[in-house]
Amino acid sequence: MTHLQISRATPDSFVRRLVQHLKTTSFAGLLALSAVTGLLLPVEGRAQETTVAAAAVSAVNINSADAATLAAQLKGVGLSRAEEIVRYREMYGPFKSVEELAEVKGIGPATLDRNRAVITLE
Repeated sequence: MTHLQISRATPDSFVRRLVQHLKTTSFAGLLALSAVTGLLLPVEGRAQETTVAAAAVSAVNINSADAATLAAQLKGVGLSRAEEIVRYREMYGPFKSVEELAEVKGIGPATLDRNRAVITLE
């Protein structure tokens, strides 16, 4: 008879139980649930979140971006690593391929693979 209990639940009690459940759920699970149910974000928030998410995955040109932009746009790349990318570019010229980024100290294959989709050369 769980169905009857749920159907009689007030919206407030449902939300309280949902919040209790979410406290034990991973952040990724929370985001997925939010996207599917729409319960956690108002309509305006969802539209803004989509815009922010689209901006977060915009392409970054490794041949022209400054260190701050590289650090902000590339996953697993902090400011010091981004400064290494800029230094490498200044010493050897523009990157000729995305794979060449792995020549930069501290940029390994995993970091390269995580960011391949957002890296551009032009």
